[in-house]
Amino acid sequence: MNYLISVWGDRIQAETVYSALESAAIPLTAVTILGKGYKTADEFGLVDPLQQARSQARLMAFWLVPFGFFSGIGFSIVSGLHTFAWAGTVGNHLIGGILGAVGGAMGSFFVGGGVGLATGSGDTLPYRNRLAEGKYLVIVQGSEALLNQATRIMRPLRPENLQGYRPTE
Repeated sequence: MNYLISVWGDRIQAETVYSALESAAIPLTAVTILGKGYKTADEFGLVDPLQQARSQARLMAFWLVPFGFFSGIGFSIVSGLHTFAWAGTVGNHLIGGILGAVGGAMGSFFVGGGVGLATGSGDTLPYRNRLAEGKYLVIVQGSEALLNQATRIMRPLRPENLQGYRPTE
């Protein structure tokens, strides 16, 4: 589905654009307003980057913590280190496993969460920030021809930002 997202400073401007699109016979089922009193970003489906980063970190932890545990045990066995004399041989291997699991958890948190937050948000974070500032988004979904028609209607009304998104195939 193709999208055209425009940012407007206040509710009056967003409603003016909506009316202009309606009078140009653009189907209202293809037009959505996001902002206070209208749909929220979550209702529309703009992904929250924090939620996406948390789920990425959890998914990575599911695999990295057990892998780290067994790798820690394996390293302890192969290296033959007895760092904690009071723990004995088996205790040293278990401590190595626990430290490996901690390393796996840290990796899932920093890589899965941090990188997921930095790269996973795409353009949704700036749009969410604009909604938090009290601005409004008018989004048109549809074919290339419909988006071109909507662009010709919106551009003279001087939006703060006007950007189209096409699916990648």
